[in-house]
Amino acid sequence: MAETHGTGLDLHLDVTRGPGVGRALAAALRDAVRSGRLAAGTRLPGTRTLAADLGIARGTAVEAYSCLIAEGWLTGTTGAATRVAELPAGLPPTSPEPRSPRDALQGVVQGGAPHATSLAPVPGRPSIDLRPGRPDLSSFPRTRWASAVRRALASAPDSAWDYGDPAGQPRLRAAVAAYTARTRGVRADADSVVITAGFAHALAVLGRALHGTGVRRVAAEDPGLARHRDLLRAAGLHVAPLRVDDAGADPDDLADGVGAALLTPAHQHPRGVVLAPRRRAAFLDLARRRHLYLVEDDYDGEFRYDRQPVGAMQAHAPDRVVYAGSASKALAPGMRLGWLAVPPALREPVLRAVAELGAEPPAVDQLAFADLLERGDYDRHIRQARLAYRRRRADLAARLPHPLGGVPAGLHTLVPVESAEEERRLTDTARHAGLVLHGLHTAGYWHEPSDAHPAALVVGYATPPPHTWRSALDTLTNLLAPTTP
Repeated sequence: MAETHGTGLDLHLDVTRGPGVGRALAAALRDAVRSGRLAAGTRLPGTRTLAADLGIARGTAVEAYSCLIAEGWLTGTTGAATRVAELPAGLPPTSPEPRSPRDALQGVVQGGAPHATSLAPVPGRPSIDLRPGRPDLSSFPRTRWASAVRRALASAPDSAWDYGDPAGQPRLRAAVAAYTARTRGVRADADSVVITAGFAHALAVLGRALHGTGVRRVAAEDPGLARHRDLLRAAGLHVAPLRVDDAGADPDDLADGVGAALLTPAHQHPRGVVLAPRRRAAFLDLARRRHLYLVEDDYDGEFRYDRQPVGAMQAHAPDRVVYAGSASKALAPGMRLGWLAVPPALREPVLRAVAELGAEPPAVDQLAFADLLERGDYDRHIRQARLAYRRRRADLAARLPHPLGGVPAGLHTLVPVESAEEERRLTDTARHAGLVLHGLHTAGYWHEPSDAHPAALVVGYATPPPHTWRSALDTLTNLLAPTTP
């Protein structure tokens, strides 16, 4: 039994010195957090102070803290204080000590179904998140962003804090036009750019604007994100499936009466393929001849690892293609910053829809992001992230017995499995082991559910913070080793 006092915090821990003291210390801290004795945000003693108070080696304290940070009970980075993490509401006062995800999987990987209790989810147990569509949030450039905010606050005119133009801050619109022209070949100027609160907001705005121009049917890739279909339906549009194969979306599948099509040509989500050149040309020809709009969702166009990214379709038909981008994959989805390059005929309907929905990003965020773009800090951050994600994809490719699906790009890859039933079994087994995975069937990518559709796991390898990547990789490859076709 020992108490620590080095930080002014009386920390009572039931720890017996001797063999296994490190495990006992981790268990005592875990129990203190779980029981509520240590509230979220509580600052813990430094490892040197804790070790001195308990009469143990500092390395033992470091190991205990590191273990609990990896499990999600504590938070901390080098040079910063260690604090109690925010945990889900409703945790029971006691629960079994968490097993590692790797241990939880061994019964499945090495000998059939494990004992029923070994697969029971541990309430509140932190998970390894491998869902697609998320960057490594720990890599957010906090220092650069804080500096950009300070400069924006210091230099912005008083008029910047008034009710703004629904198209967005002029400075950011100009910066986005210059950035997308330089990096993606987009043909746009500040007047054609509309700033949105992320891509979901952009799609809701576009759906409303298209409906206002008389469009009633739109096509969306199949498989594709169910959330995007929901947003289009909420705008009063009927969504028709657009078949995707190894060459991307098929223009021959574009039904009559469709007034717009939502595409991910540079890196199809979720299959990861690139729209073939002849199909790009065919979509553009159909858009001109049938007077329909193409919505180009360039959600991760900056992240191509084997070559330069494919340029934007919008450059070939800026009067028929709406180009959409966001900071969600490069910075963080919580930024809620996106942009549209809008054809002239759609500009007024889009601005009217923005005003009606009333969800414009805050002026200070727009000005700070413009600062990042203008100074090149956004480019520098993307280069760093691109290198890290390329290495992770290479790690994953080296560990799996079969090639990854799609081109080397983006923040996710497709891992085919034998059947929808096997996909559901794998995602369920992974969930019990603390690994969050999406599949084509389990995450609702197919327009019409059917076990006849191909099955695959959609693995977001960018999401785990660096200190958990190896553990995530070990757990995933142990899960998949005997099951990938």
